[in-house]
Amino acid sequence: MTWDAIVIGSGFGGAMAAHALVHAGHRVLMLERGGWVGRGPDSWGPRGAGLITPHYAMDSAYDVSAGGRQYKAGSWNCVGGQSVFYGGASYRFRESDFQHHDEIVGTSAAEWPFGYGDVEPFYSEAELLLGVAGESGRDRTEPARSVAYPQAAAPLAHSAQRIADAASRLGLTPSRIPLAISYAANAGGTRSGCIKCGSCDGYACAAEAKNDLASAVIPGLVRLGMTLRTNTVCVRLVRTGSRVTDVECVNRVTGQRERISADRVILGAGTLATPHLLLASNLAVVNPAAGAVGRYLTRHRNAVVFGVYARRPNPTREFDKQVAIFDFYRTAGCIQQMTPPEGLVRAYLPRIVRTPAAMVLSRASGLLVIAEDQPNADNGVSIDWSRTDRYGLPRLRIRHRYSDRDERAATELIVQAKRVLRETGARLTFVNPIETFSHALGTVRMGLDARTAPLDEHGRFRGLDNVYVVDGSALPRSASVNPSLTIAANALRVGAHIARAAAPTHARSRRKGRMRRNLPVLNP
Repeated sequence: MTWDAIVIGSGFGGAMAAHALVHAGHRVLMLERGGWVGRGPDSWGPRGAGLITPHYAMDSAYDVSAGGRQYKAGSWNCVGGQSVFYGGASYRFRESDFQHHDEIVGTSAAEWPFGYGDVEPFYSEAELLLGVAGESGRDRTEPARSVAYPQAAAPLAHSAQRIADAASRLGLTPSRIPLAISYAANAGGTRSGCIKCGSCDGYACAAEAKNDLASAVIPGLVRLGMTLRTNTVCVRLVRTGSRVTDVECVNRVTGQRERISADRVILGAGTLATPHLLLASNLAVVNPAAGAVGRYLTRHRNAVVFGVYARRPNPTREFDKQVAIFDFYRTAGCIQQMTPPEGLVRAYLPRIVRTPAAMVLSRASGLLVIAEDQPNADNGVSIDWSRTDRYGLPRLRIRHRYSDRDERAATELIVQAKRVLRETGARLTFVNPIETFSHALGTVRMGLDARTAPLDEHGRFRGLDNVYVVDGSALPRSASVNPSLTIAANALRVGAHIARAAAPTHARSRRKGRMRRNLPVLNP
């Protein structure tokens, strides 16, 4: 059987592109490397922190060279991707983020092939699908919007109000972080509203009130006819001329290999996994921007600034990722409230320091600083065929270094974050750098110049007629806010383009006005 489309990956890119195609009547097969994340009391327990669950896998570990260190990193493998464990922050990139910026772009040729107005309707659609709760009118950098947020923001937690009041006294303009969290049960009663447990960032939501893709989007697509195959590792894209005709896969459980045919292949595996698959399939050779495939990796220059208090600043342990400060956005970036739960700290740290660190954190409040990092050709990924994993994939190597400009921007934000925390009464402050690739972008970027951008403005991989990229690797710049909503909006945009340009080829899919028969979710 030949599918209308195979979507590789079930994160923000894959799920949203699939949404556009399924609703246009296309027969879609989604291939996901991981399985479903269980939801229940254990989700809040000491083993529920995402990075110590089996869903953060090391079976195809990456070799990382970054920040002067050499280490190994794993990948997120589960239905819904990283959205299952993210904190729910759902920002639109600002209008200026889509415009040329000499200081950021430099010689990288990182330019958007469209403007904010072209993607704005898809931002609105993504917010609706994710049930984003927010408040307009406070943030001076907030871009124009055609519709209001689907939900009003929830009342501020005590610790969040304290941050907002302190920022205001300093002459700053605090605003609300838009969050993909449902604060009331859905109409059918199948999902509850937020119970204010505080275990959002880093955990799967046991109440399913956080609108991750595995809770809010993918089940609906399956009911409409999409077929989902879990525990399926994609190892090669098989090319004939200017088309990819088959996807070669390995069953992660049984080791069985097979090839699956499709009219179109849509890559949403993630900023690291997508170039990994393209390079392992030797597809860069057909692209006029072959030298850019896998390069120009960005990941934000992030850090958490903590303030330590005489008393617990958040005694009820509510989720306090609620307030942001954008006064320094045009020169450096943004500041957002974020205090990791004590359980998360205990799970990640060596046993000998867990208890003292958790005690300090119980009296701390955190501010996350996010600075856009410059796209740099030396930052990126490459493959090493001398070492392969058990699926036959070559080892992926990651290299990254921040520029002096990146460090200056982060330093400016850290100084301002410390000011705010001291104004709240913090006795001391300290900084913890964030070295993950959770905001990684840009390794197979879009652009109008075929010599420097592997993707055209519609996300099509140049040199191939039927391969599209919809995850974070397609974004040429990182802006200074969380990228998930922009990945989602761009994937909806690309999916809508594919649906318009290519009608479903299967007669069963072309029947209009009728809901297609449900197909099973396959869990090998």
